[in-house]
Amino acid sequence: MPDTSRDEEAQWGPFGRPLFDDPLVRGLNKVGVVDIGSNSVRLVVFDGAARSPAYFYNEKVMCALGAGVRETGRLNPTGKKRALAAMHRFAALAESMGCGPLTAVATAAMREAEDGPVFRAQIERETGVKIHVIDGSEEARLSAQGVLLGWPGSYGMVCDIGGSSMELADIQDGKVGQRLTSPLGPLRLGGFNSQKDLKAHIKTIMQDLHAKMNYETGMRLFLVGGSWRAIARVDMERRGYPLTVLHEYRMTARQVGTTADYIASANLEALRARCSISNERMSLVPLAILVLRELVRTFRPKDIAVSAYGIREGLLYEQMPQELRDRDPLIEACRHAEAKDARIPGFGKVLYDFVLPLFPGAQWQRQRIIKAACLLHDVTWRAHPDYRDEIAFDNATRANLGGLKHSERVMLGLSLFHRYSSKRQGSRLEPLFQLLDEEQMREAEILGRAMRLGAMLWLQADEHPGVFKWRPKKRELQLSLCAHAAPLWGEVAESRFNALAKAMNAASAEVKFNPA
Repeated sequence: MPDTSRDEEAQWGPFGRPLFDDPLVRGLNKVGVVDIGSNSVRLVVFDGAARSPAYFYNEKVMCALGAGVRETGRLNPTGKKRALAAMHRFAALAESMGCGPLTAVATAAMREAEDGPVFRAQIERETGVKIHVIDGSEEARLSAQGVLLGWPGSYGMVCDIGGSSMELADIQDGKVGQRLTSPLGPLRLGGFNSQKDLKAHIKTIMQDLHAKMNYETGMRLFLVGGSWRAIARVDMERRGYPLTVLHEYRMTARQVGTTADYIASANLEALRARCSISNERMSLVPLAILVLRELVRTFRPKDIAVSAYGIREGLLYEQMPQELRDRDPLIEACRHAEAKDARIPGFGKVLYDFVLPLFPGAQWQRQRIIKAACLLHDVTWRAHPDYRDEIAFDNATRANLGGLKHSERVMLGLSLFHRYSSKRQGSRLEPLFQLLDEEQMREAEILGRAMRLGAMLWLQADEHPGVFKWRPKKRELQLSLCAHAAPLWGEVAESRFNALAKAMNAASAEVKFNPA
């Protein structure tokens, strides 16, 4: 018999066949991990069937276990009480959710404190949760894997700051390379006689890290950790940035310096309230920004990207089969959403094939945005018709999606907005459109109007309604409808076709009806 598997795979195009229903992948449902850090203890339960996992449950308790370890050599007594209570609660929650044995790791505070082993044994005895106390190198590796969960195949340096330590890891071609750890966590930067002494201490350690780290100036720097995210939130507030999603937020070296000065001169309580940062986290920001400023001065990255994924996501990545790791997190997450929420799961692939000829020069990065939009085009159908456009936009721009720049988030959202609405002027979303240039907004409108037309030509999930031809030089648009789609054509479909032609600035637009 002929082997048809290769032909079937080719039909799925560059993104491959969906994997979320594969038995190996379905086994990632309800994966529970606990991160016992120097500053916080957090439980995350992932619904990990898709490449971009959903956060089924996420809870953090600020314990400050590492506060005072530098001076006393022992864990913070109050922090131990909080952490133990949190672990009892997390173990009970995991059991009620049916997520199986928790994977728990403890980092710098637990591994460095002299009473760490005793406290670890107490938690295990009382809760039944086995705790893996990991060294700095392993902490760096897992954090870097968390970054790879969101940016497969990325390269640069990952910097993870915790309460008591700061780790560096090199990533190249989707693999974790050299790793280093340092005592530059903000909980360990108190007690200096002067700001000058503190800065000198940070600079000495940073220069030593730079000498040891095989890092080329001008590479990307990925920031992992709550203190970095808090600083990014402050940077957003200072700039009046319209999108508050932290994942993939970008900063420059100059912006870091400006924000450092901004923090130094600010009323921290007022700033904390404006940025919705906890008291415990805000108390570490003035120290953490000194570390970040020196990090940027020393390593001189080409750009700085904030990652909401870190050690906990790295633990999930550890359990993923390689075939799933290699997949595009955006496309797999959108496929999962379509399968779960669309009225005709599978039509997104048909719609993608239908609209793609309208973008003949689209490179791979643009094709994935088009693909994601087509997969998501119908997942908000339950929303009230008056609000579907804005809800579709919000879902795309604020969802937990990996591998998306902020401009790409907004472009994806705007295309889905135009899937339901012809007019964007006057929308409450207008401030976000400033993240796009005119050409991106035009492409998003064309994509949205094309999906709006395609949605009227639904047949079966695997039936194609017709074929677009677009001649850019002559600006000629032609739609050839298949015979079985002809009965679906009418005044509304014609109006949507004309609106698409207008958005494309077509000189001529024609619809052909192919005979049966």
